[in-house]
Amino acid sequence: MATTHSRDPQTDHLLTVENSVLVFIDYQPSLIDGTHSINHEVLRNNVVAMAKVARMYGLPVVLSTVGVDAGFQQPTIPELSDILPDITPIDRNTVDAWDSAEFRTAIEATGRNKIIMAALWTEVCLVYPALDMLLEGYEIYALADVSGGTTPDAHERGMQRLLQAGAIPVTWEAVMAELGRLASYDISGFVDIMNEHLPKSVPHG
Repeated sequence: MATTHSRDPQTDHLLTVENSVLVFIDYQPSLIDGTHSINHEVLRNNVVAMAKVARMYGLPVVLSTVGVDAGFQQPTIPELSDILPDITPIDRNTVDAWDSAEFRTAIEATGRNKIIMAALWTEVCLVYPALDMLLEGYEIYALADVSGGTTPDAHERGMQRLLQAGAIPVTWEAVMAELGRLASYDISGFVDIMNEHLPKSVPHG
């Protein structure tokens, strides 16, 4: 009888709870208002779903905002912050999160090389740090359906730029399944997230 080979969750080539970190950048009211590549209700649904996945698996999360301390922007949307009450947002005055020493330190402190990343807006606050991190040897998994751009074209061009640089496009439900392959968790939580957050139908035409 064939046997399944053992897999080390820290060195596995796929995403695991032990080798990955989830990054959310700039999920703030004005930036959601300025997002026009994805329906706002769908965007909020997807970011909440991804946050719930992180909580279910105990995945490390880095959360960043821009301009809050300076008084220019409102903090993280409550739908997200309520799921991550123990995560202190790293507020920046830089466009590129990787230019923030505190953000870099938070990523480095996790000791993980696989970065599951989502941001508003795709073409700016996802692309810039992702390109920087790719150059430094990180693997970037860009959450296409959790990120959004100022226009559909801006989102698509941003994603294409990342793909050309070596980033890997993913969606939240695929990440949930991939992380769950080797994780120990209550399957009912997995099913609950799917039932609550996967679309019941997909419009055509």
